[in-house]
Amino acid sequence: MATRQGGKDDPSASDDRVQRNLKTRHVTMIALGGCIGTGLFMTSGSTIAKAGPGGALVAYAAMGLMVYFLMTSLGELATHLPTSGSFAAYNARYVDPALGFAMGWNYWLNWAITVAVDISTAALLIQYWLPHTPGWIWSLLVLVVIFLINALTVSTFGETEFWLSLIKVVTVIVFLVIGLAMICGIMFRPAVGLGNFTYKDAPFVGGFPAILNVFLIAGFSFQGTELIGVTAGESENPGKAVPKAINDVFWRILLFYILSIFVIAALIPYTSPNLLSSAQGDIAMSPFTMVFQRAGLASAASVMNAIILTSVLSSANSGVYASTRMLYALAKDHYAPAFFGHTTRHGIPMASLVATLVVSLATFAASIFGQRIYMWLVAASGLTGFIVWIGIALSHYRFRRAWVVQGHRVEELRYHAKLFPLGPILALILCIIVIGGQNIEAFVNWNWQEIGVTYISVPLVLALYLGYKIRYHTRIVPLKTMDLSGDPESL
Repeated sequence: MATRQGGKDDPSASDDRVQRNLKTRHVTMIALGGCIGTGLFMTSGSTIAKAGPGGALVAYAAMGLMVYFLMTSLGELATHLPTSGSFAAYNARYVDPALGFAMGWNYWLNWAITVAVDISTAALLIQYWLPHTPGWIWSLLVLVVIFLINALTVSTFGETEFWLSLIKVVTVIVFLVIGLAMICGIMFRPAVGLGNFTYKDAPFVGGFPAILNVFLIAGFSFQGTELIGVTAGESENPGKAVPKAINDVFWRILLFYILSIFVIAALIPYTSPNLLSSAQGDIAMSPFTMVFQRAGLASAASVMNAIILTSVLSSANSGVYASTRMLYALAKDHYAPAFFGHTTRHGIPMASLVATLVVSLATFAASIFGQRIYMWLVAASGLTGFIVWIGIALSHYRFRRAWVVQGHRVEELRYHAKLFPLGPILALILCIIVIGGQNIEAFVNWNWQEIGVTYISVPLVLALYLGYKIRYHTRIVPLKTMDLSGDPESL
């Protein structure tokens, strides 16, 4: 395996390229759909129960701001050099080839495992209506459907994600309209008002430790927003689509997450045991279900079950796409066997797709026949999103510094992140805090099994990084000699 610092596809492989057929509306909706999922529909209620309405709002606002900085960093990199390898390619080119290798393989494994979790969840959701049918049949059926969507064309994937994401967006908008009407007493009387914000110990419950705990939950809710970097490699016009998607995502995070938390907190007191139950996957206890029921929608639980099912399908679909493209990019950068870089005439990396689904299927089988193995596999993917975010912040910080050192002006960039270097430095610090704070109690009690289950993805990345570094004697890329060439099509 040769060492390459670049993220661009090998020019000699002109017949094995992905196709830029994702429209701007696809990229925008994929970016948005990536951050609206079960974290909002289910676990958002538990954040209010743990930290109170004020604590939940502070945590989500802080995490939303951090995610915005990360996305602007990724946007600057992705518009300059759009590639399916995304952050892994940027890690290799702007930090260290060994880091690109480690991040790419770790991200591929993470999504391949997550897809197995998603198809298991989808089966449970379908069994809500059909309780006497075997779940494994539904899981395999979902996997086949996801394979077909990803095996056709990238535009088929984009169109599917557009409509699945649109369902989630419309649901949140309807929820906000009904919720605000109930708070203000419009159509629904009497007005609920904002009394729950000062009920008992509200608005802040449990102080800073509770806010930190909720901060971790909020971070997982935003996982998947980095998908915008992967889609840039197949966008018709990345120079236009990526900045638009990033700017839209900021306002939509603010609108959907912050406003949704506000509405839930106003309508349901933080002491309600149902808010904690929602995090256990009880559809009837979802804060969205409870609000719709109070508004008089008798079939709210069934409707929310269907919507959460579309959310899980969207997650699985995006996961297969992201991991397939990452394995394809690893092959193009000589970090994986070359045959993973071959594509069909429609630009689909079929070998990468099949390999991803084989790992997903093996993980799913482990969930049935080897629970202990399955537990460690899922744990191995737990912190990957935050580790990827650290890589994005590092890459952007070093890219911008090299850009200036080599005599370029920031104005030359098609899109440039605001508040540099504050943005990537703040994101880097917060990500490290979030990773370190995942299970402090395990360290206090020196529970080695708990520590292993929680943090296994950290030594996994370090092992990949050090193994490649020792094998190929790579060095951190000097700023003065860093390859800053971009993609002419994106400029």
